[in-house]
Amino acid sequence: MTETAEEIQQSDQPSRPERSPGAKFLLVLLTGFLLAIPLFASWLLIYDRQSQSDQAEQSIVTGWGGQQVFAGPKIILPYKAKVQESVEQDGKTVTRTNVVTRELYISPEVMTFDSDIQTEVKSRSIYEVVIYNTNVTGSASFKLPEDFDRSGIDRADIDFARAEIRFGLSDARGLAADNKLTVDDQSLVLQPGKGLGETGNTGFFSWLDATALEDGEMAVKFDVKFRGTESLTMVPDAGQTNWSVTSKWPHPSFTGGFLPDNEVTETGFTAKYGISNLALGSSLTSTQPGQQIYPQSGGRSYTSYDGGGVGNGSSVTVNLIQPVDLYDQVSRATKYGFLFIGFTFVAFLLFDLIGGVRISSVQYILVGVALVLFFILLLAFAEIIGFALAYVVASIATIGLITAYAASVLSSWRRASIIGGLLAALYGVIYILLSLEAYSLLIGSLLIFTALAGVMFVTRRLDWSRSLQKTSAN
Repeated sequence: MTETAEEIQQSDQPSRPERSPGAKFLLVLLTGFLLAIPLFASWLLIYDRQSQSDQAEQSIVTGWGGQQVFAGPKIILPYKAKVQESVEQDGKTVTRTNVVTRELYISPEVMTFDSDIQTEVKSRSIYEVVIYNTNVTGSASFKLPEDFDRSGIDRADIDFARAEIRFGLSDARGLAADNKLTVDDQSLVLQPGKGLGETGNTGFFSWLDATALEDGEMAVKFDVKFRGTESLTMVPDAGQTNWSVTSKWPHPSFTGGFLPDNEVTETGFTAKYGISNLALGSSLTSTQPGQQIYPQSGGRSYTSYDGGGVGNGSSVTVNLIQPVDLYDQVSRATKYGFLFIGFTFVAFLLFDLIGGVRISSVQYILVGVALVLFFILLLAFAEIIGFALAYVVASIATIGLITAYAASVLSSWRRASIIGGLLAALYGVIYILLSLEAYSLLIGSLLIFTALAGVMFVTRRLDWSRSLQKTSAN
C-alpha cells in the first residue's frame, strides 16, 4: 500500500519531546506559586467581609454605648499657685510673678465597688454583638495624706469650698437616668461633663464642699448605671481598690495589668480584684490629670472614642467574648491553603511521573482553582450556618468536584478515589489543626515531614533528568 504525500510529510516531522520529570516538577511548582494570587485574593475577601461585619456591628450598638472605661471617683481641689515668667520690657528682662488657679487630684484611700453585668446578644441580619447593662455600686473614703505638707502646696491656698467630685466614663451616651451620689450621707446633684483624663475627659461630676477634708475624712457612696458593648474596663486609683464583678455570660476574658481571682462556669462567672497603689506605683495626690486608658480587647474592638484598643498596665478589663469568631477561623484556614494545593498537586504529579498518566498544566490550574474556591465557599456558608457545618459542606463539595474531575483526567475511578481519600484525610487533619491552637505547629510540621518522606520514598529511583519521550517502534 502506497503512502499519500500528506502521511509521508507527517511521518518526516519530528515529534515534540516531552518534558523531563524535573522540568514537570518545576512547572507544577510554578503553577502552585501562581495560585498564590487567587489565594491571597480570597484572604482579602475575608478581611473585607470582616470589616463589613465590624461596621455592621458598630451600627448595631450606635447610641447604646461602646466599650466602656469607668474611672473614679476623685475629688478635685482648686488651689492657687505662683508662677514666674520672664518678659522683655523697655529692652530689659523683667521677671513677673503671677497667681494662677490649678487643680489638685485626690484619690480615695479605700475604694470598694461591685458590678453586675447583664448581657444580651443583639443581632442584625447575620451579624451579632454582645451588649450589656451594668450597675456599679460602691463606696470610697477620702482624706489628705499624712505627709501632704511635703507636696509643696499650702493648705491655705486650697479652696476646699469649691471642690468637685468627678467620675470618668468613656462613652457617656451609655449613662442611665437614675444615678446616685452621696457624700457624708448628703445627696449631691450630678452634672454632665468634666470627666477624668483616664476616660478622655468624658464622664460626669458634682459640685462639692470639701471643707471636711482639711482635718478629717469624707465618705462617698455611689450607684451608677450605664450600658456598654463587649467589655468593661475599670481604672483602679486608690490606696486599696476592691472590685467584684459578676455576670451570667459564660465566656469572659480577663486582661489588663492585673488578673482577678475568678470562677467561670457554664452559667456565668465571678471575679474579684484587690489592687493597691503600691502595685500601681502612683500617689494618692497629683497635680496632673491621669493618662487616657483604652480597653484591652479580647477580640475585635468597637471603641466609641479615638485611640487604639490597647489598655495599659494601670487598668483591668473584663471582655465578654464570643466563643467562636468565624472570620478568624476562616482566615486561619486560608493560611493552610498551600498545604491543600501542595498535597493535591503532589498526588497528581506522582500519577503523572510514575503512573504514566499525562496531565497538562491547564488541568493542574483547574484543580488548584477548585481548591482555592473551597475557602470562598467556607466563608459564604460560615456566615449563614456557622464554621463547623460550613467546613463540612465546603469540603464535601470540593472533594466531590476534584474526585469526579480526577476520574476523567486519570482515566480511572480507582486512582480518583485515592485523590479523594487524600483530600478527605487532609481536610480532616486541617480541621483538627484549626481546633488545636497549642499543638497546631507541631502537628502541621509532622504532617509536612511525613508527606515529604513519602514522596522521597516513592520517587527514590526516578531519574529526574531523563526524557519521558517514548521511542517510536520501527
